[in-house]
Amino acid sequence: MKPSYNTLLDNNKKWAIDQLKTNPDYFKLLSRQQTPEYLWIGCSDSRVPADQITGTKPGEMFVHRNIANMVVHSDMNLLSVLSYAVEVLKVKHVIVCGHYECGGVLAAMGNKQYGLIDNWLRHIKDVYKAHHKELNAIEDQKLRFRRMVELNVMEQVQDLCKTTIVQNAWRDGQELHVHGWVYSLDDGVIKDLEVSFNNNTELATVYQFD
Repeated sequence: MKPSYNTLLDNNKKWAIDQLKTNPDYFKLLSRQQTPEYLWIGCSDSRVPADQITGTKPGEMFVHRNIANMVVHSDMNLLSVLSYAVEVLKVKHVIVCGHYECGGVLAAMGNKQYGLIDNWLRHIKDVYKAHHKELNAIEDQKLRFRRMVELNVMEQVQDLCKTTIVQNAWRDGQELHVHGWVYSLDDGVIKDLEVSFNNNTELATVYQFD
């Protein structure tokens, strides 16, 4: 009996053959330099595939994923992806997309220890602390959870705008928009949280760079 991971390799071969049947030049076209218009910062959750839920094709979206779609100012992985997307690829839109029923957000709302990941979830706990009055006023736990997911995305959008990478692009006149969305696993629909920015004027003064 084949190990289960071999199924992935078999699926890959079938997929490659199918693409060539549809378009013999598929891989020649794909191998050309990518020119994506979007950078997607999403959750690592396997139920939220960025390309499928947005109808984008390979080469159209640059993607970074981590637990609970976080933008941590000391995360060199995230900052490297952001730098390359903004400064080299010249993306026009950076999208932070969370999702309802996010396990990382739920874990951060509780007090159970999970191990190393607790240090990562601490950043989400900080979001809860910042909005605890609003959240604690929501008696329905499911609604509170949903609102926390939204607030987390909003905070990550703010944190993106605070980076020198994004602010330098704005300073230099580069077209760049930052957006916050939430995806629903229940119906497959993305909700625009209407927290979009294209300059740093709405940030607290202390976060604004000249």
